[in-house]
Amino acid sequence: MRRAPLVLTLVLTGCTTPAPSSPVTVTPSSAPPAVAAADYATWDAGRSTPVADKLYPERGNPVLDVLHYDLALAWAPATRTLTGTATLRIRPTTAAPEIILDFTGLTVDKITIDGAAAQGSVAKEKLIVPATLVADQPVTLVVGYHGTPRTVPMPSRRGDSNEGLGMHVTKDGSLWTMQEPWGALTWYPANEHPSDEALYDIAVTVPKGWTGVASGTPGKVTGNTFTYSSADPVASYLVTMAAGKYRKTTAKGPDGVPLTYWTRPGTDDDMLTVLKKSPAALSWLEKRFGKYPFPTGGVLMVDSVSGMETQQMITLGGKVSGKWTEEQATGYESVLVHEYAHQWFGDSITPTTWTDLWLNEGWATYAEYLWQQSQEGFSDADLERFLRESDAKLRKKAGPPGKPNPAYFAESNVYICPATMLKELHDKLGDKAFFALGRDWVQTQRNSHQDRASFIAFVNSKTGKDFTGLINTWLDSKTTPR
Repeated sequence: MRRAPLVLTLVLTGCTTPAPSSPVTVTPSSAPPAVAAADYATWDAGRSTPVADKLYPERGNPVLDVLHYDLALAWAPATRTLTGTATLRIRPTTAAPEIILDFTGLTVDKITIDGAAAQGSVAKEKLIVPATLVADQPVTLVVGYHGTPRTVPMPSRRGDSNEGLGMHVTKDGSLWTMQEPWGALTWYPANEHPSDEALYDIAVTVPKGWTGVASGTPGKVTGNTFTYSSADPVASYLVTMAAGKYRKTTAKGPDGVPLTYWTRPGTDDDMLTVLKKSPAALSWLEKRFGKYPFPTGGVLMVDSVSGMETQQMITLGGKVSGKWTEEQATGYESVLVHEYAHQWFGDSITPTTWTDLWLNEGWATYAEYLWQQSQEGFSDADLERFLRESDAKLRKKAGPPGKPNPAYFAESNVYICPATMLKELHDKLGDKAFFALGRDWVQTQRNSHQDRASFIAFVNSKTGKDFTGLINTWLDSKTTPR
């Protein structure tokens, strides 16, 4: 996720809370015959080991491992109505008497389990469906719903937190979403935790002249229905969707990887020049961290001040104050590198819990600064001074990056402080060994969940040296380590 403020160029010198949803109960009128058993092996790549989160225990459900989401969505801008049918292939991790998912703000019309009508209720941002769950015996849950999405608060004091999380409806009837650490619950029933990744198929039907955009690999367009699929597992916070009057621009990245830029005519014209630098940004990252990890990529422009590393399709805010300047262009290019770096660090390798957000943001931020250094030519000493001065201020203000405050999600301390730690590791190893470490980390651990302990073990094993003390000190110290 992008750090606030908007422009992130390196300078080298010395909310409105929505009303809670009312409880809703859905009772089946009749039970249709059960459908034939599904072959759940088809979605085995979506298998995860969900865990409870210490920072945000109210989100996610470790009892459920969602293997696959099939989302059939239709957007009617005239009435501001989103109609959806969500089909979830779920592997229970243990026996349980009910399915509990994160969901809010929309009206449930029908529920089935393995084809049989079921009853359920929505209250306190949870969808609860009574069911007899047996460990490792998957079930198929189908939920039909409709309504006007509304955002939920972000647990942060960041400058962009007043936008809220989840699906936004703009004045012209367009849709867009950003949802870290959560927000998927505002537009489909989800197990809102990074430890539960899943495969996705998304179909978006929009009016004539509109486009439906989502994360994943673009598929067939039938009439006004646009389809996307994710063969690599995705955490719910890394899924995006938008509907609007978009212009499509295509390009090729390294090794011919297809890239798509979705921009709004008359709004993002200046930004398109920056987006067209994506192949160069990806090539720069590939030289340091290895092959881009997904079959497609691109950028989706939306009405936000923030940006998000949504998988295979970055979601980037296009709000610019005043006249477009060269400084703004440079800042956006820096952000582009940051979000593309996340495709390796955060998307392909995802943190097990939000406590280890530093593992995503530290690498992406350090990659961003190294890119800036390659463009602007400032010295290692300048970078070291900037990082240490920033680190000291942030630890004093927000605490150490390895012990984040749940009320202050994604503060700059989890970006710059671990980036400073990586700079120290880089200095000790040298270019060749450091980039070999980063490259092997993301290439050998692809499509996995990782945490502090696994990262330290990998660093020590790869380098043949014990960096446990260095890493733990930089993550836990209240002041900048010497």
